[in-house]
Amino acid sequence: MIYVFDTSSIFVLKDFYFDTFKSFWEYFNTDIQDGNVVSVREAINELDAKFNTKRYNWLWSWIKQNKQIFTIPDEAQTKFINEIFQIKHFQALIGTKQQYSGRPVADPFVIASAYVVEGCVVTEEIEKPNASKIPNVCRHFGIECTNLEGYLSRKGWLF
Repeated sequence: MIYVFDTSSIFVLKDFYFDTFKSFWEYFNTDIQDGNVVSVREAINELDAKFNTKRYNWLWSWIKQNKQIFTIPDEAQTKFINEIFQIKHFQALIGTKQQYSGRPVADPFVIASAYVVEGCVVTEEIEKPNASKIPNVCRHFGIECTNLEGYLSRKGWLF
């Protein structure tokens, strides 16, 4: 199973310090090397604003060393993003502030990536009734979706 990580779940990794959670990083890096963990280019653009600081320098360095997981959308993903936005309600995935400021938005790319590879989205967003959140869109299109804790549980990793 391929797991497509949303920015929110990558951001949670800031609490998994390398020196403290060595076994996590060994498992996680192996999962990346095996091609089981990916994300999207827009996620790294979102992360740039959050991690490119001294406070999270260690994680930003890790992100830069693993740029290969942040994929560029292909034709199939772009086509599916158009399908998502055919549903007027899901157009709210891109917020008004993001539209006006030109800030990157990873959500539709994460969803499309998981759809195309028949994978599972990993996000910390929570499904809310009548919302345009990643889990809502995933449910609508039959895409698996979990959070970081669910990912760890599915992998059977114990620390």
